[in-house]
Amino acid sequence: MLSASDLRKGLKVQIDGNPYIVTDFEFSKPGKGQALYRCKMRNMISGNQLVKTYRSNDKFEKAELDERKMQFLYSQGEEYHFMDTDNYEQLSLTKEQMADNINFLIENMDVEVLFFDGKPIDITIPTFVNLEVTRADPWAKGDTSGNDTKPVTVQTGYELQVPPFVEEGDKIQIDTRTGQYVTRVKE
Repeated sequence: MLSASDLRKGLKVQIDGNPYIVTDFEFSKPGKGQALYRCKMRNMISGNQLVKTYRSNDKFEKAELDERKMQFLYSQGEEYHFMDTDNYEQLSLTKEQMADNINFLIENMDVEVLFFDGKPIDITIPTFVNLEVTRADPWAKGDTSGNDTKPVTVQTGYELQVPPFVEEGDKIQIDTRTGQYVTRVKE
């Protein structure tokens, strides 16, 4: 069992039989009385948001989650198919379960698939991915404010801002947590 003082961003807890992840956390100690823990949580199955305030003596169950290494195979319509690299068992996740991860997912990428009660509910992709630029407009010189960027599209269809020297065909590294350009990859 976990107490309210164990709450922190990223913690996975079970409330009413459903797994929740703490997405935001605020602690306050009024002059009198108990400490208060205000949490924003997301249901890991339905995606619904929950905002609740807990007192220091409230208890939680830790979510019984299992993570397995799997390989992304392909997408077909609204479904994304994965294979367990140990026993070659295959499963699929919906576009809603994938959320923003679809912007960085390429075939044969190794990911961690999160299971709750034997059902896949979420994936964790690598923090940094290398993707090829498929569309980049030429950069027009002139604005020398020092903060020049231009939009590009990578092989997954994701659009982002990059420095002007990045061209079509280049491989770039992207931080999957923020969706931002990190560096150009030398091959």
